[in-house]
Amino acid sequence: MSKNNIKEWELIIDKIPLRGSWNMAVDDYLFRSLDKNVHTYLRFYRWEKPTISLGYGQKVGRVVDVDYCLENGIDIVRRITGGKLVLHHKEVTYSVCSSDKEIFTSNLDDSYKLISEALMKGLEKMGLHPYLADSPPISYIRGNLPCFSYPAHNEVKINEKKIIGSAQKRMGSKFIQHGSIPLEDNEHQLKSVSFLDGKDESVRMISVSQAFGKKVSFEVLVKFLIKGIADYFRVSFKEKVFDTNEKEIIKKIQNERYDNPAWTYLKK
Repeated sequence: MSKNNIKEWELIIDKIPLRGSWNMAVDDYLFRSLDKNVHTYLRFYRWEKPTISLGYGQKVGRVVDVDYCLENGIDIVRRITGGKLVLHHKEVTYSVCSSDKEIFTSNLDDSYKLISEALMKGLEKMGLHPYLADSPPISYIRGNLPCFSYPAHNEVKINEKKIIGSAQKRMGSKFIQHGSIPLEDNEHQLKSVSFLDGKDESVRMISVSQAFGKKVSFEVLVKFLIKGIADYFRVSFKEKVFDTNEKEIIKKIQNERYDNPAWTYLKK
């Protein structure tokens, strides 16, 4: 492919940690904004405080200790994607929103694998040795354990532990996939929020800093991930900045959905 034919994606890097409800509203807006024109967004963001995100169909009382979260200042949001409970805090969160079937195909599993391999390329550029996971036990798939209890099929592992947890939503030719890449260990708090304290259950997760052997910052990891994704998909990037109208739309989505207990707690 010639340089002139390299596709250009829009890149968003939120350098300041943001509220969970805003983060989810931004991803929601990007997904909604995809139209008939082929378009791809790549976003990296972080969280201003520990926040639980629930998969679209999860029942709160079965997967998260709400009282513990309230007592310890932990927010709870619900994603538009499926998957299981994730505790977000000191991490890099990524999202890919696209309507480009040439790159991603129209198959969820195939696009999921492609994005995992692109993220792996970024980790490899750091000197790490990631690989794709096989299918997890049926008990995990059907149960209420948190996301980082087991790597799901085609998620990313290092040293037999999960380092990236992702989820995807697809509607016709467009999709959003976002995921969590822990920078630091939060296993103890994850067990507390997900009813795993005192249970004979392991959390099979590893942070980037643990895998690398020293502390890795948000900025450093994002730099390597961008390089890996650019090389893997053979794309370039231009910065995306939300204008006033877009920010107002995002704020409306935040108010109507992600700050709304009816959405978060599935109240009718």
